[in-house]
Amino acid sequence: MNSEHCKIPGEALSWKSTILDTAAESTQVFPPVNQICAFLHAFHVYASDRSRVVEACHYCSHITEDFRQCLIYDSPEPKARLIGVEYMITEKLFKTLPEDEKKYWHTHEHEVKSGEVIMPKPALIPGIVWTAAEVAEMEQVIGLYGKTIHFWQIDRGDQLPIGLPQIMMSALQKGDIPQKMIDDRDKRFNNSTEQKIKEREHIVVPTTDPAANGG
Repeated sequence: MNSEHCKIPGEALSWKSTILDTAAESTQVFPPVNQICAFLHAFHVYASDRSRVVEACHYCSHITEDFRQCLIYDSPEPKARLIGVEYMITEKLFKTLPEDEKKYWHTHEHEVKSGEVIMPKPALIPGIVWTAAEVAEMEQVIGLYGKTIHFWQIDRGDQLPIGLPQIMMSALQKGDIPQKMIDDRDKRFNNSTEQKIKEREHIVVPTTDPAANGG
């Protein structure tokens, strides 16, 4: 990822806007976004063209034991672009979906076992503590079904959200995500995908519904 994500059209914020924003921030409360409790980094592929891959920074809230919702940005930077949303549900809720809806949802077993989805470690947290927290999170994520919608096709250089929203999917096998993208991510987050694979060897792969992942 490069600095392109910061090149959003428009003039820089004026002093007036900055002051008004600061005042609003100090006097208002934001219950929905304050519920965000997890930052996951992964890769999404377009359901309509699986050769197209984008990075996805998920900021997720756990609403119930069976339902999570995530805001998806193109980076973890302050001026990152909001490019989509993802809903995650348990198998219990997935079974309640209409059959013709299930194909729009994806599974996470490959992402988890391949180390392609990570929880980037905060600088001040000891590695052994963070590893335990991340593995516990992955033990839950592997059994969830996700429905992801992107509004902004950043991979084709769109400066604004243009066109119809796109259904996105997860990687299903090795090679779906270009190795260069994985290596670049690992370098930026000081991460080792190979180490993640080892740490997750014990995680059991659930039996998933074949109606998911496009059917």
